[in-house]
Amino acid sequence: MAAETGQSTESNEGPFSRWVSSSIQNPGKAYRAMFYVATIFFVVTTLFPLYYLLVLALTPTEAIFQMGLVPKGFHWESFIQVFQQVPFHFYMLNSFILAVGTTAIVLLIASLAGYVFGRLEFPGRQPLMLLVLAVSYFPPAAFFVPLFRLFSGEIIQGVNLLNTPGALVPPYTALFMPLSIFILTTFYQQIPQGLEDAARVEGTTRLGALFRVIIPLSAPGVATAAVLTFINVYNEFFFSFLMITSSEYNNWATIVYGILSYQTQYTTSYNLMAAASIFGVLPIAILVVIAQEKIVSGLTAGALKE
Repeated sequence: MAAETGQSTESNEGPFSRWVSSSIQNPGKAYRAMFYVATIFFVVTTLFPLYYLLVLALTPTEAIFQMGLVPKGFHWESFIQVFQQVPFHFYMLNSFILAVGTTAIVLLIASLAGYVFGRLEFPGRQPLMLLVLAVSYFPPAAFFVPLFRLFSGEIIQGVNLLNTPGALVPPYTALFMPLSIFILTTFYQQIPQGLEDAARVEGTTRLGALFRVIIPLSAPGVATAAVLTFINVYNEFFFSFLMITSSEYNNWATIVYGILSYQTQYTTSYNLMAAASIFGVLPIAILVVIAQEKIVSGLTAGALKE
């Protein structure tokens, strides 16, 4: 009788109630459900903007305001017109050059700073490291006014660096260097001291040991710092928009100006702006696919200290 009562009670419960009861007895089922929900939410929120950009790019101009979640037609010519109407590839090249140049400077300085913080003992090392990291949390707007006055020649007469890399690379370097210093410091700390001592016994200086021993052994960390810096600089909007006062590509205007070039006083080519955005994302997507193993190994290995 008791068994029959239990079976009738279970049959009266709804699917959700039965799942809750089963999850209480088997918590792993609840953990898997939460994982699937979080994964689906992340995939949808991450990929949906890219999908909608593709829909917008494939929709003809006359059907833009009637479009839904599927393209109204297949206007693939947008991906050709995006280069015919505006030399968008030059804007992409400007962003690429600025990202590569800034990454090289950041890696050089961050390697030296990471060596100092990671392998040398001196008073105030931890507070100074925290101070360096605190810079990365400052909003970019906090630096804009003094930097703009400096680069526009208001502070130093005759020095006008607007519309040149000189107005972009210094703030880029200052903003994205603290993260690289932290990553490289973590990796350099893990290199056995005996390897550096052996190199110095052979007559190598500290700089020689850094570039010949420590950096090669910290390749995942160096690659991680390089990729993250490149992505951050390539995607940077605030300074690249305000420090460049001309929309001409030969004045080092970046992708931001390239996308805005399809908007005029009277018309806005949304499909061309979407196609340009897709082309702008492609280098970063390719870089992430190629370097994903280095990024993952760099971020995880740096968290373990042997």
